[in-house]
Parts: sequence; structure tokens; C-alpha cells
Amino acid sequence: MVADILSVKNLLPLIIIFAGFLIGTIFEKIILREIKSISAKAKWISDDIFIKALRGTTTLLFLAAGIYWALETTEISREMLSFLHKVLFVIVIFSVTLILSRIAVGFVNLYSKRAGGAFISTSMFTNITRILVLIIGILIILQYVGISIAPILTALGVGGLAVALALQDTLSNLFAGIHVIASGQLKPGHYLRLSSGEEGYIADITWRYTTIRSLQNNTIIVPNSKLASAIVTNFNIPDQKILISIEAGVSYDSDLEKVERVTTEVAREVMKDIRVDVPGFDHIISYKKFGESSIDFHVYLHVKEFVDQYAVKHEFIKRLHKRYREEGIEIPFPVRTVYMKEKI
Repeated sequence: MVADILSVKNLLPLIIIFAGFLIGTIFEKIILREIKSISAKAKWISDDIFIKALRGTTTLLFLAAGIYWALETTEISREMLSFLHKVLFVIVIFSVTLILSRIAVGFVNLYSKRAGGAFISTSMFTNITRILVLIIGILIILQYVGISIAPILTALGVGGLAVALALQDTLSNLFAGIHVIASGQLKPGHYLRLSSGEEGYIADITWRYTTIRSLQNNTIIVPNSKLASAIVTNFNIPDQKILISIEAGVSYDSDLEKVERVTTEVAREVMKDIRVDVPGFDHIISYKKFGESSIDFHVYLHVKEFVDQYAVKHEFIKRLHKRYREEGIEIPFPVRTVYMKEKI
């Protein structure tokens, strides 16, 4: 009888620990999933942030609670019990810090999407937010276990000067990236062209460099300090719509009124079929000059964004050439007449 009581008493801590793990697993796999489905139907974005933050940590927290209660049922020395309590507290604080960092990053991203403007969502801001919360959690843990954080803060302040001197290039890229983001002139998704010739869509702005995805689907990495000092053409500011120019020429025998009418019809047809036309803007034909063998003119078309121009130019030139041949409008070859005077 006494042996049975002792065996039950020895198994009780293990049962409590297993129960904590089981409850945490049920909460993780079932309850959180149900809450997520409910929030998805109600379109509660903030609830989704909390659910993502709790994922992967609730089991650990319930397990820590089970271990804590199991320790209360065991007969161990006060010193060992105090040590184990500190270990559990460190685990709990670290888990809570991880949850809070996820929540903070989630709300930073949510606010950036709603606010827009200069405050945009980039990996720089999310990483800074995550690091700050983790540093606070680590300082709390150090203070709890009896390690004074005052000397650490002092050493960080003194060491920061040496680090700043050693990492001048890195810090210049960091502050240049913050300046680029704060100015609101360059954002992820914008199409830009640098004075050095590189162009493409901004994929991300990190603490050290900006990544640009070219139309060939290659990644261009530009240090933030170089980007901040470069001459940049942003094709998304003040808006995405751009005016493209296509140069052409007809012979001197052509009826210019007919040329203008036919060219306008082709332009409208192309823009309607490709569906990149900008409502409220008509296409403009502007005669430029009397060339050596043709009357040159420009056709100005409005498209919705920068990359639309390639498909528009391709289709417009192809259809215009076909229509000119049908209408008998000549596109002349460059001709140069050379007179040779014979010496007597």
C-alpha cells in the first residue's frame, strides 16, 4: 500500500508536466485554428496578428506552467527549486518577448499599409522593431538573474563610439536608407532608373542596400549611400501614367491630313486592344520637321505604367506599317543625291 502511494506520488509531477504539454498542444492545434477561421470570416486583421504571434509559443508556455506546478509537488531542496524557478522564468520571459516582437512587427506592417506616405513597410523597419523588443526582453532577463545591466549599458555607450568608427560605411548606408524611406520618394514597387543606367522595380530597402528587380528578372543590389546620392528618375511619381513618343516619317507627296487621320485611328485601335489606355487622354500627332527624305513627326501615347510602352510600341509600329501600305502612304527610305562635277 505504501509502495503504491509512493509510486503515485512520483508519477504525479510527470502527469502534470504531460498535462501542460497536452493542453498547450490542444490550444495550438485546435483552439488557435478555430479562432483564426472566425477572424478570417470577420476580416479582423488585428486578431490575425495576435494569432500569428502566439503560434509556436503557447505549447512552450503551457509546458512551463506544467513544470512549475510539478515542482511544487516534489520534495527538492530550496536552492534547486529556486534555480529551476529562475530557469522557468527566463523561458517564460523569452517566450513573451518573442510574442511581443511578433505583435509589434505585425502592427508596424499594418500601420504602414494603412498610413502609406513616407512610412512604408520595409525589412529595415521590421528588423529594427524586432531587435528593439528582443533587446528589452534580454535586459529584463539579465536584471532578474542578478546581472546588473548598468555596466552593460555603459560599455555599450563607450563601445558604440569604436563601433561607429569601424563601421562608417555600414552606418552611412543605414542612415541613407532611413533618409530614402523618410523622404517618401522611393518605395517598394516603384519603377526607377539610376543615372548609372540601372533600372527596375524596387523590391526592398534594407538597412544596408536596396534591391531592384529588373525587367529581365535579375536582382540589382545598390548600397543605400549610392542610391541617396544618385540622380534617380522615378516613373511612379507624381503617378504611374507616362507619355511615350514614337517617331515616324512619310514622303513629301503624302496628304498630311490623311496621314494624321490614319495614324490616329491606328493609335486608338492599338490602345483599345491592348487595354493600357488612360481614360481622358487622346493621342497626339505632332509634325516635327522637314527631313532629308521625309516629313518627320512624333506620335504621343499615354499608357498606364512604364512597362506598358514596350507592348504598345511593338503593336503600333506593326499595325501602322500595315495600314500605311493599305492606304498608299509611303514611308520613304533615306535618300541622298550626290552631284559629281566633271573637271574640264
